[in-house]
Amino acid sequence: MNLKVSDRSQLIIQSEIRNMTLECNKVQGINLAQGVCDLDVPEEVIRGAHQGMKEGFNQYTRYDGLPIIRNALARKVRAFNRIQADAEKNIIVSAGATGAFYCACMALLNPGDEVIVLEPYYGYHVNTLLAVGAVPTYVRLEPPEWRFTSEMLEPVVTERTKGIVINTPANPSGKVFSEAEIHDLADFAAEHDIFIFTDEIYEYFVYEGKGHLSPGALDKIKDRTITISGYSKTFSITGWRIGYCVAEEEWARMIGYINDLIYVCAPSPLQVGVAKGVAELPDSYYRSLCRTYEQKRKQICDTLQDIGLEPYVPQGAYYVLANVKSLPGKTSKERAMQILKRTGIASVPGSAFYHDEAGENYVRFCFAKKDDVLERACGNLCKL
Repeated sequence: MNLKVSDRSQLIIQSEIRNMTLECNKVQGINLAQGVCDLDVPEEVIRGAHQGMKEGFNQYTRYDGLPIIRNALARKVRAFNRIQADAEKNIIVSAGATGAFYCACMALLNPGDEVIVLEPYYGYHVNTLLAVGAVPTYVRLEPPEWRFTSEMLEPVVTERTKGIVINTPANPSGKVFSEAEIHDLADFAAEHDIFIFTDEIYEYFVYEGKGHLSPGALDKIKDRTITISGYSKTFSITGWRIGYCVAEEEWARMIGYINDLIYVCAPSPLQVGVAKGVAELPDSYYRSLCRTYEQKRKQICDTLQDIGLEPYVPQGAYYVLANVKSLPGKTSKERAMQILKRTGIASVPGSAFYHDEAGENYVRFCFAKKDDVLERACGNLCKL
């Protein structure tokens, strides 16, 4: 038979995060692999979605989202991200931040275009680039600070370089780009005339007084920056799939057309729910969220330190990479499976975040869990 899968699909592998979730389910363990935050959804968000359904927001929306959410997001990005955005021209609501990133890549990249990816990376970024025929080129950041300078990028720049992907705060490292690093990135992108794809889904999860700076706020690069974010993590609604991107009108229009082609629209009543949350939740909600996760970060990092698995304490997001080279096994997958077998705790092998063998001594834990679940997980880890 001549039928076979496409050449493109053979470049893509199933996420190791998903694989470890399946392994966890087999033993009915505690899943600290997948980034599923199980905290309560804000009542404003639930009430808003219910209201949307009752008021008839159950059909297709415009390709870029309902006015209520685009207007709420425009106000939010102006106030929080310092990005000047027009709700009619610059914002595309999509099926999660992942959907927004996919549409942006489809709209702006050609097969063979090279895109710089910082390691450790989020696997969906790399798989998305591969899916559209782009070529990832890798630049490694080193623990524990994961420092970045534009000089690190120069060796991988070629005439085919079209963009760079950054994630701040970052999954899996918890890296938060400093103001100096963002300005350094801006100079580099302007000099080499490339796009910046910036995934800021964890923008509200920053610790120890650090601040979040969006590259799109800088005049020098606002016309080449594609800012991607969403509310899956902030409102604990990972299954709702409401994300968005902010870009110059020329880019946003085509991203929106691709969004229409692939997703038609994000779920209509859920757009209303997120819009209500964005518009109605006070700043104190986000401050409280950050304090809550900072406590959870301390709990899991203290536990990992106590059992001899050195944690690279994250500056932001809600994951922690731990050094597990002391555990039996030759690969990070073998060590992650050892942890699961001995403790019932699922983690993600570090190899999922690198293109070579550099991640074999790491695993990633997610600490976005309710207090009782995280307490049991930390207790179980002590079996190591």
